[in-house]
Amino acid sequence: MPNKAPVSKTIADTLYELALANRIVAHEGIIDAFGHVSVRHPDDPNRYFLSRSRSPGLVEPGDILEYHLDSKPVREPDVTQYSERVIHGEIYRARPDVMAVCHHHAPAFMPLVSTGMDYVPVFHLGATGGARPPFWDQRDDFGDTNMLVVKPEEGRSLAKALGQHWMVLMWRHGVTVAGRSLQDTVFRSIYSARNAEYQVNAHAVGAIAPLTPGEVELCAKIATATTGLARSWEYWVHRLARAGSLPPAVAVRKTASKVVGKTANKTANKTASKASKKPLKRSARQSARPSAKRKSR
Repeated sequence: MPNKAPVSKTIADTLYELALANRIVAHEGIIDAFGHVSVRHPDDPNRYFLSRSRSPGLVEPGDILEYHLDSKPVREPDVTQYSERVIHGEIYRARPDVMAVCHHHAPAFMPLVSTGMDYVPVFHLGATGGARPPFWDQRDDFGDTNMLVVKPEEGRSLAKALGQHWMVLMWRHGVTVAGRSLQDTVFRSIYSARNAEYQVNAHAVGAIAPLTPGEVELCAKIATATTGLARSWEYWVHRLARAGSLPPAVAVRKTASKVVGKTANKTANKTASKASKKPLKRSARQSARPSAKRKSR
């Protein structure tokens, strides 16, 4: 199990950032009604946070539940849970260095996972997906299934296939992406999908000239060794603000431990203010501000 390490983020910060991450990957077309994003608990590496069963584009801090690594809730909720939560729990169990996980079915990847075409980086930001990440075929270990990853042994099999990579392609299903943080995971999810789209389009035109192993290694550091990660996150949050889709400032559920509603509200307001006030013109800022007459979701 990973060692407990001191962190500066509060639980409220983490939950709001998780709600943002869900909404970002939805807004950027990586996830639709299905798929999910999770984050490891910042104070207890043997737990993680994941929303209740809800479309990612609608996730709020108040939807987020707390789980043990066996993917059983810390407190039994009164809401429906994601059936594929073992994807997250088993990866966290197998990889102490993973701090966030995204499972998606991005359209850009479907030609690859339905044909077995290897993912290869064809532009610099595509290196974040790795050079030829592994495939996982659920049928190999479990025969015919409904394609969902719902049993602990299925989650363990997927985590084993992921190995030390940051992405695993799931035959006839989708993709699971891991990262060192929520922002890192979102970055990998979005730019690997962009790469998959470009790769398939390039393949239709002619022979692909992918990045060399050396280029992949160097380009993969763009997000972490430069300002790329913060710059991209700011851009995606800005786009959410312009669309009026930032998570609301609401108190979190009692199923998330050590969180006080006022703290969550304060964190949410601070994030929304940074995202919307400074970079937006007056008209855009007005469109990003929730209407007082709008009913709560």
